[in-house]
Amino acid sequence: MQQEKPYSQACENNKPFILEKLTLIFHTPATILEVGTGTGQHAVHFAGHLPHLTWQPSDHPDNYQLCQPWLEDCRLGNILAPVALDVGEADWPVPEIHGAFSANTAHIMAWEEVQAMFSGLGQRLPENGAFCLYGPFNYNGTYTSDSNRQFDQYLRARNARMGIRHIEDMEAMAGDNDLFLESDFEMPANNRFLVWRKR
Repeated sequence: MQQEKPYSQACENNKPFILEKLTLIFHTPATILEVGTGTGQHAVHFAGHLPHLTWQPSDHPDNYQLCQPWLEDCRLGNILAPVALDVGEADWPVPEIHGAFSANTAHIMAWEEVQAMFSGLGQRLPENGAFCLYGPFNYNGTYTSDSNRQFDQYLRARNARMGIRHIEDMEAMAGDNDLFLESDFEMPANNRFLVWRKR
């Protein structure tokens, strides 16, 4: 039953807008790694609407089974079993991938973990492979809205290693991992949809 499954209102709110962009990027058959699957609501929605994709859920070893109720309920054949992924580890337990997606992770991870995520994807994505990253980001050293400023303060009060990342830092770090920012889409609720492409 619905109430027995983990639930994120943010996922419900943003999934149609994210799907619209994913449809533009991942339009041919491919295996897509989702970093930070969380509740599984995104995985089920995107795999259900994009049957040409094979969706690989993953999350931190302490959290990777959270999505299981949603996956079991939908029984979609194009969603693989979730894997425990610590982005800081050298060996990722994932199949060969053609693209990647992650939502609302860069501001939750420590900066070193964001770097590790980009490093790992830079090593595993094929040439021209895309990494789609959704969430809030700062531009020109400042917040894009007052609500993002408040959110950043909330995050840093919880854990000083968390916080909204600066797009300029992201681009420099991505470049070190053979990834470049191909597209930057404005999204509802002061979020962005960034498309990083493997050189």
